Amino acid sequence: MTKVVLERKRKKRLEQGHPWVFRSEVARIEGDFSPGDTVDVYNHQMHFLGRGFINPNSQMIVRILTYTQEDLNEAFFVNKIRKAWELRQKLIPDVRSCRAIYGEADFLPGLIVDKYEDVLVVQIMALGMEVRREWILKGLLEVFEPKAIYLRNDVYVRELEGMQQEKGFWYGESDTEIVIEENDVKYIVDIKDGQKTGFFFDQRENRAAIKPLIGPETTLLDCFTHTGSFMLNGCSFGAKHVTAVDISEHAIETAKRNAELNGFTNVEYVVANAFDYLRDAVSQGKEWDVVIVDPPAFAKSAHAVKKAMGGYKDINLNGLKLVKEGGFFITASCSFHLRPELFKQVIQEAALDARKVLREIHWSGAGYDHPKLLAADEGEYLKFGIYEVFSR
Repeated sequence: MTKVVLERKRKKRLEQGHPWVFRSEVARIEGDFSPGDTVDVYNHQMHFLGRGFINPNSQMIVRILTYTQEDLNEAFFVNKIRKAWELRQKLIPDVRSCRAIYGEADFLPGLIVDKYEDVLVVQIMALGMEVRREWILKGLLEVFEPKAIYLRNDVYVRELEGMQQEKGFWYGESDTEIVIEENDVKYIVDIKDGQKTGFFFDQRENRAAIKPLIGPETTLLDCFTHTGSFMLNGCSFGAKHVTAVDISEHAIETAKRNAELNGFTNVEYVVANAFDYLRDAVSQGKEWDVVIVDPPAFAKSAHAVKKAMGGYKDINLNGLKLVKEGGFFITASCSFHLRPELFKQVIQEAALDARKVLREIHWSGAGYDHPKLLAADEGEYLKFGIYEVFSR
Protein backbone atom coordinates (compact mmCIF):
# COMPACT_ATOMS: atom_id res chain seq x y z
CA MET A 1 0.00 0.00 0.00
CA THR A 2 1.31 3.45 -0.94
CA LYS A 3 1.99 5.57 2.13
CA VAL A 4 1.19 9.29 2.37
CA VAL A 5 3.24 10.78 5.21
CA LEU A 6 2.11 14.09 6.64
CA GLU A 7 4.10 17.10 7.79
CA ARG A 8 4.95 17.39 11.46
CA LYS A 9 3.66 20.96 11.72
CA ARG A 10 0.02 20.69 10.74
CA LYS A 11 -3.37 20.88 12.35
CA LYS A 12 -4.40 17.52 13.80
CA ARG A 13 -7.56 17.45 11.71
CA LEU A 14 -7.49 13.78 10.70
CA GLU A 15 -7.11 12.72 14.31
CA GLN A 16 -10.34 14.63 15.03
CA GLY A 17 -12.19 12.89 12.21
CA HIS A 18 -11.81 15.33 9.30
CA PRO A 19 -12.07 13.49 5.94
CA TRP A 20 -9.59 15.44 3.80
CA VAL A 21 -5.81 15.65 3.41
CA PHE A 22 -4.62 18.78 1.61
CA ARG A 23 -1.53 18.79 -0.62
CA SER A 24 0.14 21.35 1.65
CA GLU A 25 0.00 18.86 4.53
CA VAL A 26 1.94 16.09 2.74
CA ALA A 27 5.64 15.65 3.56
CA ARG A 28 6.27 12.75 1.19
CA ILE A 29 4.64 9.84 -0.63
CA GLU A 30 6.25 6.41 -0.38
CA GLY A 31 5.46 4.05 -3.25
CA ASP A 32 3.96 4.26 -6.72
CA PHE A 33 0.33 5.03 -7.38
CA SER A 34 -2.15 6.03 -10.06
CA PRO A 35 -4.79 8.76 -9.51
CA GLY A 36 -7.75 7.22 -7.70
CA ASP A 37 -5.73 4.46 -6.00
CA THR A 38 -6.18 3.51 -2.36
CA VAL A 39 -3.46 4.85 -0.03
CA ASP A 40 -2.70 4.82 3.68
CA VAL A 41 -2.07 8.07 5.53
CA TYR A 42 0.47 8.34 8.37
CA ASN A 43 1.64 11.12 10.63
CA HIS A 44 5.31 12.12 10.74
CA GLN A 45 5.98 9.43 13.37
CA MET A 46 4.51 6.77 11.04
CA HIS A 47 1.36 6.22 13.08
CA PHE A 48 -1.53 5.13 10.85
CA LEU A 49 -4.29 7.74 10.57
CA GLY A 50 -6.61 6.62 7.80
CA ARG A 51 -7.18 4.97 4.45
CA GLY A 52 -8.65 6.64 1.38
CA PHE A 53 -8.11 7.41 -2.29
CA ILE A 54 -5.54 9.75 -3.78
CA ASN A 55 -5.80 12.32 -6.56
CA PRO A 56 -2.64 14.44 -7.02
CA ASN A 57 -4.57 16.82 -9.31
CA SER A 58 -6.87 17.88 -6.48
CA GLN A 59 -6.21 20.29 -3.62
CA MET A 60 -7.73 17.53 -1.45
CA ILE A 61 -5.05 15.04 -2.40
CA VAL A 62 -6.49 12.26 -0.21
CA ARG A 63 -10.11 11.73 0.81
CA ILE A 64 -10.49 9.40 3.78
CA LEU A 65 -13.02 6.56 3.70
CA THR A 66 -12.04 4.73 6.88
CA TYR A 67 -9.88 5.26 9.95
CA THR A 68 -9.00 1.53 10.11
CA GLN A 69 -7.03 -0.67 7.75
CA GLU A 70 -10.04 -2.55 6.41
CA ASP A 71 -10.17 -3.46 2.71
CA LEU A 72 -11.79 -0.87 0.46
CA ASN A 73 -13.45 -3.49 -1.73
CA GLU A 74 -16.89 -3.92 -3.26
CA ALA A 75 -18.35 -5.19 0.02
CA PHE A 76 -17.10 -2.04 1.81
CA PHE A 77 -18.99 0.24 -0.58
CA VAL A 78 -22.18 -1.83 -0.53
CA ASN A 79 -22.09 -1.80 3.29
CA LYS A 80 -21.58 1.97 3.49
CA ILE A 81 -24.49 2.55 1.11
CA ARG A 82 -26.70 0.27 3.20
CA LYS A 83 -25.71 2.01 6.44
CA ALA A 84 -26.52 5.43 4.94
CA TRP A 85 -30.00 4.31 3.91
CA GLU A 86 -30.66 2.62 7.28
CA LEU A 87 -29.87 5.92 9.04
CA ARG A 88 -32.44 7.82 6.92
CA GLN A 89 -35.06 5.17 7.58
CA LYS A 90 -34.41 5.45 11.32
CA LEU A 91 -34.45 9.27 11.46
CA ILE A 92 -37.28 9.88 8.96
CA PRO A 93 -39.64 6.88 9.26
CA ASP A 94 -41.40 5.82 6.04
CA VAL A 95 -39.35 8.30 4.01
CA ARG A 96 -39.59 7.74 0.24
CA SER A 97 -37.72 10.80 -0.99
CA CYS A 98 -34.63 12.31 0.66
CA ARG A 99 -30.88 12.73 0.41
CA ALA A 100 -29.90 9.10 0.72
CA ILE A 101 -26.10 9.52 0.65
CA TYR A 102 -24.34 12.72 1.67
CA GLY A 103 -20.69 12.31 0.69
CA GLU A 104 -18.16 12.68 3.46
CA ALA A 105 -20.80 12.62 6.21
CA ASP A 106 -21.68 9.07 5.14
CA PHE A 107 -17.99 8.13 4.75
CA LEU A 108 -18.37 8.07 0.96
CA PRO A 109 -16.55 11.28 0.01
CA GLY A 110 -17.51 12.82 -3.31
CA LEU A 111 -20.72 10.78 -3.71
CA ILE A 112 -24.19 12.36 -3.52
CA VAL A 113 -27.36 10.31 -3.97
CA ASP A 114 -30.85 11.79 -3.81
CA LYS A 115 -33.83 9.43 -3.77
CA TYR A 116 -37.00 10.55 -5.53
CA GLU A 117 -39.55 7.80 -4.91
CA ASP A 118 -38.13 4.83 -6.89
CA VAL A 119 -35.59 6.85 -8.90
CA LEU A 120 -32.08 7.75 -7.69
CA VAL A 121 -30.16 10.82 -8.86
CA VAL A 122 -26.40 10.50 -8.44
CA GLN A 123 -23.49 12.95 -8.49
CA ILE A 124 -19.93 11.57 -8.48
CA MET A 125 -17.57 14.43 -7.68
CA ALA A 126 -14.32 12.68 -6.74
CA LEU A 127 -12.00 10.65 -8.97
CA GLY A 128 -11.70 7.89 -6.39
CA MET A 129 -15.45 7.34 -6.55
CA GLU A 130 -15.45 7.47 -10.35
CA VAL A 131 -12.84 4.68 -10.46
CA ARG A 132 -15.16 2.55 -8.29
CA ARG A 133 -18.43 3.46 -9.98
CA GLU A 134 -19.35 -0.14 -10.82
CA TRP A 135 -19.11 -1.07 -7.13
CA ILE A 136 -21.25 1.94 -6.29
CA LEU A 137 -23.81 0.96 -8.92
CA LYS A 138 -24.00 -2.56 -7.50
CA GLY A 139 -24.52 -1.16 -4.00
CA LEU A 140 -27.27 1.21 -5.12
CA LEU A 141 -29.09 -1.55 -7.00
CA GLU A 142 -28.77 -4.00 -4.10
CA VAL A 143 -29.83 -1.59 -1.35
CA PHE A 144 -32.50 0.52 -3.08
CA GLU A 145 -33.74 -1.69 -5.95
CA PRO A 146 -34.55 1.46 -7.96
CA LYS A 147 -36.53 1.70 -11.17
CA ALA A 148 -33.86 3.98 -12.62
CA ILE A 149 -30.67 5.88 -11.74
CA TYR A 150 -29.96 9.24 -13.34
CA LEU A 151 -26.48 10.80 -13.36
CA ARG A 152 -26.19 14.54 -12.72
CA ASN A 153 -22.45 14.72 -13.23
CA ASP A 154 -22.87 18.11 -14.90
CA VAL A 155 -20.84 19.95 -12.26
CA TYR A 156 -17.59 21.88 -12.78
CA VAL A 157 -15.90 20.29 -9.78
CA ARG A 158 -15.52 17.10 -11.84
CA GLU A 159 -13.19 18.95 -14.20
CA LEU A 160 -11.07 20.03 -11.23
CA GLU A 161 -10.78 16.33 -10.36
CA GLY A 162 -9.72 15.47 -13.93
CA MET A 163 -13.08 14.09 -15.07
CA GLN A 164 -15.56 15.08 -17.76
CA GLN A 165 -19.05 16.37 -17.12
CA GLU A 166 -21.94 14.12 -18.12
CA LYS A 167 -25.68 13.71 -17.66
CA GLY A 168 -28.15 10.93 -18.42
CA PHE A 169 -29.56 7.61 -17.26
CA TRP A 170 -27.01 5.28 -15.68
CA TYR A 171 -29.48 2.46 -15.10
CA GLY A 172 -33.03 1.88 -16.34
CA GLU A 173 -35.33 4.64 -17.56
CA SER A 174 -38.10 6.80 -16.14
CA ASP A 175 -39.80 10.14 -16.62
CA THR A 176 -37.44 12.99 -15.78
CA GLU A 177 -40.25 14.78 -13.93
CA ILE A 178 -41.11 12.92 -10.73
CA VAL A 179 -43.80 13.74 -8.16
CA ILE A 180 -42.56 13.43 -4.58
CA GLU A 181 -44.20 14.14 -1.23
CA GLU A 182 -42.66 15.88 1.79
CA ASN A 183 -44.49 17.14 4.89
CA ASP A 184 -47.79 16.14 3.19
CA VAL A 185 -46.99 18.47 0.27
CA LYS A 186 -46.51 17.21 -3.29
CA TYR A 187 -43.78 18.56 -5.59
CA ILE A 188 -42.90 18.10 -9.24
CA VAL A 189 -39.14 17.49 -9.40
CA ASP A 190 -37.17 17.95 -12.63
CA ILE A 191 -34.22 15.57 -12.24
CA LYS A 192 -32.83 16.41 -15.69
CA ASP A 193 -32.65 20.22 -15.63
CA GLY A 194 -33.58 21.25 -12.09
CA GLN A 195 -31.03 22.94 -9.83
CA LYS A 196 -28.52 20.57 -8.19
CA THR A 197 -30.24 17.18 -8.48
CA GLY A 198 -33.72 18.69 -8.78
CA PHE A 199 -34.83 19.50 -5.20
CA PHE A 200 -33.44 20.93 -1.95
CA PHE A 201 -34.07 18.32 0.73
CA ASP A 202 -31.96 20.10 3.35
CA GLN A 203 -34.83 22.38 4.45
CA ARG A 204 -37.32 19.57 5.18
CA GLU A 205 -37.49 20.16 8.95
CA ASN A 206 -37.21 23.93 8.53
CA ARG A 207 -40.22 23.98 6.22
CA ALA A 208 -42.17 22.06 8.87
CA ALA A 209 -40.96 24.50 11.57
CA ILE A 210 -43.11 27.35 10.20
CA LYS A 211 -46.36 25.53 11.06
CA PRO A 212 -46.94 27.23 14.47
CA LEU A 213 -46.68 30.65 12.79
CA ILE A 214 -49.51 30.04 10.32
CA GLY A 215 -53.21 30.55 11.01
CA PRO A 216 -56.40 31.05 8.97
CA GLU A 217 -55.83 34.84 8.80
CA THR A 218 -52.07 34.70 8.10
CA THR A 219 -50.57 36.50 5.13
CA LEU A 220 -47.19 35.20 3.95
CA LEU A 221 -44.49 36.65 1.69
CA ASP A 222 -42.01 34.10 0.32
CA CYS A 223 -39.05 35.72 -1.47
CA PHE A 224 -36.65 33.61 -3.56
CA THR A 225 -39.45 31.03 -3.58
CA HIS A 226 -37.76 28.92 -6.31
CA THR A 227 -40.28 26.14 -6.94
CA GLY A 228 -42.41 27.19 -3.97
CA SER A 229 -41.39 24.91 -1.12
CA PHE A 230 -41.94 27.34 1.78
CA MET A 231 -44.94 28.90 0.04
CA LEU A 232 -46.55 25.48 -0.37
CA ASN A 233 -45.99 24.60 3.27
CA GLY A 234 -47.59 27.90 4.25
CA CYS A 235 -50.63 27.03 2.16
CA SER A 236 -50.71 23.52 3.60
CA PHE A 237 -50.68 24.92 7.14
CA GLY A 238 -53.69 27.10 6.35
CA ALA A 239 -52.38 30.57 5.39
CA LYS A 240 -55.06 32.97 4.12
CA HIS A 241 -52.95 34.44 1.32
CA VAL A 242 -49.42 33.89 0.03
CA THR A 243 -47.20 36.02 -2.22
CA ALA A 244 -44.43 34.09 -3.99
CA VAL A 245 -41.51 36.00 -5.58
CA ASP A 246 -38.69 34.74 -7.78
CA ILE A 247 -36.63 36.21 -10.62
CA SER A 248 -36.93 33.00 -12.68
CA GLU A 249 -40.03 32.62 -14.83
CA HIS A 250 -39.34 28.89 -15.04
CA ALA A 251 -39.18 28.61 -11.25
CA ILE A 252 -42.45 30.52 -10.84
CA GLU A 253 -44.13 28.34 -13.47
CA THR A 254 -43.01 25.26 -11.54
CA ALA A 255 -44.27 26.82 -8.30
CA LYS A 256 -47.66 27.36 -9.98
CA ARG A 257 -47.74 23.73 -11.15
CA ASN A 258 -46.87 22.58 -7.63
CA ALA A 259 -49.68 24.70 -6.15
CA GLU A 260 -52.16 23.30 -8.68
CA LEU A 261 -50.96 19.78 -7.87
CA ASN A 262 -51.86 20.41 -4.22
CA GLY A 263 -55.09 22.29 -4.92
CA PHE A 264 -53.87 25.65 -3.56
CA THR A 265 -55.47 28.73 -5.16
CA ASN A 266 -54.64 31.47 -2.65
CA VAL A 267 -51.25 32.42 -4.14
CA GLU A 268 -50.10 35.57 -5.95
CA TYR A 269 -47.07 34.89 -8.16
CA VAL A 270 -44.53 37.61 -8.92
CA VAL A 271 -41.64 37.29 -11.38
CA ALA A 272 -39.19 39.90 -10.08
CA ASN A 273 -35.77 40.53 -8.64
CA ALA A 274 -36.40 39.97 -4.92
CA PHE A 275 -34.07 42.86 -3.96
CA ASP A 276 -36.16 45.27 -6.04
CA TYR A 277 -39.47 43.76 -4.93
CA LEU A 278 -38.61 44.11 -1.24
CA ARG A 279 -37.55 47.74 -1.65
CA ASP A 280 -40.67 48.60 -3.66
CA ALA A 281 -42.93 46.86 -1.15
CA VAL A 282 -41.37 48.90 1.67
CA SER A 283 -41.90 52.15 -0.27
CA GLN A 284 -45.55 51.17 -0.82
CA GLY A 285 -46.10 50.48 2.88
CA LYS A 286 -47.01 46.82 2.41
CA GLU A 287 -46.95 44.39 5.34
CA TRP A 288 -47.32 40.65 5.90
CA ASP A 289 -47.74 38.53 9.03
CA VAL A 290 -44.84 36.27 8.00
CA VAL A 291 -41.96 37.19 5.68
CA ILE A 292 -39.48 34.61 4.37
CA VAL A 293 -36.17 35.36 2.61
CA ASP A 294 -34.33 32.21 1.51
CA PRO A 295 -31.86 33.31 -1.19
CA PRO A 296 -29.30 31.24 -3.12
CA ALA A 297 -25.69 31.38 -1.92
CA PHE A 298 -24.27 34.90 -2.26
CA ALA A 299 -20.74 33.99 -1.10
CA LYS A 300 -19.23 31.29 -3.33
CA SER A 301 -15.74 31.92 -1.88
CA ALA A 302 -14.09 33.46 1.16
CA HIS A 303 -13.20 36.52 -0.93
CA ALA A 304 -16.89 37.12 -1.67
CA VAL A 305 -18.02 37.27 1.97
CA LYS A 306 -17.75 41.04 2.44
CA LYS A 307 -19.83 41.78 -0.65
CA ALA A 308 -22.26 39.00 0.23
CA MET A 309 -22.84 40.49 3.69
CA GLY A 310 -24.05 43.64 1.96
CA GLY A 311 -26.55 41.62 -0.05
CA TYR A 312 -27.80 39.73 2.99
CA LYS A 313 -28.05 42.99 4.93
CA ASP A 314 -30.19 44.52 2.17
CA ILE A 315 -32.75 41.72 1.95
CA ASN A 316 -32.94 41.23 5.73
CA LEU A 317 -33.33 44.96 6.35
CA ASN A 318 -36.18 45.38 3.88
CA GLY A 319 -37.70 42.04 4.79
CA LEU A 320 -37.89 43.09 8.45
CA LYS A 321 -39.61 46.35 7.50
CA LEU A 322 -42.40 44.37 5.84
CA VAL A 323 -43.32 42.31 8.93
CA LYS A 324 -46.42 43.38 10.84
CA GLU A 325 -45.92 44.24 14.52
CA GLY A 326 -45.52 40.99 16.43
CA GLY A 327 -45.23 39.01 13.20
CA PHE A 328 -42.48 36.63 12.18
CA PHE A 329 -39.38 36.98 10.01
CA ILE A 330 -37.78 33.84 8.58
CA THR A 331 -34.30 34.11 7.12
CA ALA A 332 -31.78 31.63 5.75
CA SER A 333 -28.33 31.47 4.18
CA CYS A 334 -26.75 28.51 2.39
CA SER A 335 -23.37 30.23 1.93
CA PHE A 336 -20.79 28.11 3.75
CA HIS A 337 -18.27 30.96 3.80
CA LEU A 338 -20.72 33.17 5.71
CA ARG A 339 -20.28 31.55 9.12
CA PRO A 340 -23.22 31.41 11.56
CA GLU A 341 -21.85 34.16 13.80
CA LEU A 342 -21.43 36.46 10.78
CA PHE A 343 -24.93 35.74 9.54
CA LYS A 344 -26.39 36.56 12.96
CA GLN A 345 -24.34 39.76 12.94
CA VAL A 346 -25.91 40.71 9.61
CA ILE A 347 -29.40 40.01 10.96
CA GLN A 348 -28.72 42.10 14.06
CA GLU A 349 -27.36 45.00 12.00
CA ALA A 350 -30.42 44.84 9.76
CA ALA A 351 -32.69 44.88 12.81
CA LEU A 352 -30.83 47.91 14.19
CA ASP A 353 -31.27 49.89 10.98
CA ALA A 354 -34.90 48.80 10.63
CA ARG A 355 -35.55 49.89 14.24
CA LYS A 356 -36.73 46.42 15.18
CA VAL A 357 -36.22 44.20 18.21
CA LEU A 358 -35.99 40.50 17.36
CA ARG A 359 -36.84 37.54 19.56
CA GLU A 360 -35.28 34.32 18.25
CA ILE A 361 -37.67 31.41 18.50
CA HIS A 362 -35.93 28.88 16.27
CA TRP A 363 -32.41 28.36 14.90
CA SER A 364 -31.21 25.38 12.94
CA GLY A 365 -29.26 24.07 9.96
CA ALA A 366 -29.76 21.24 7.49
CA GLY A 367 -32.11 18.37 8.22
CA TYR A 368 -31.72 14.77 9.33
CA ASP A 369 -30.79 13.51 5.88
CA HIS A 370 -27.82 15.92 5.83
CA PRO A 371 -25.71 14.69 8.78
CA LYS A 372 -22.48 16.50 9.59
CA LEU A 373 -19.07 15.34 10.76
CA LEU A 374 -18.28 17.32 13.89
CA ALA A 375 -14.66 17.76 12.80
CA ALA A 376 -15.60 19.16 9.37
CA ASP A 377 -16.93 22.71 9.50
CA GLU A 378 -17.42 22.47 5.73
CA GLY A 379 -20.63 20.55 6.38
CA GLU A 380 -22.13 23.42 8.35
CA TYR A 381 -23.37 25.56 5.49
CA LEU A 382 -27.09 26.14 6.08
CA LYS A 383 -28.29 28.68 8.62
CA PHE A 384 -32.01 29.09 9.32
CA GLY A 385 -33.64 31.40 11.83
CA ILE A 386 -37.18 32.40 12.84
CA TYR A 387 -37.61 35.70 14.67
CA GLU A 388 -40.55 37.45 16.26
CA VAL A 389 -40.44 41.12 15.23
CA PHE A 390 -41.22 44.17 17.40
CA SER A 391 -40.75 47.86 16.70
CA ARG A 392 -38.68 50.15 18.89
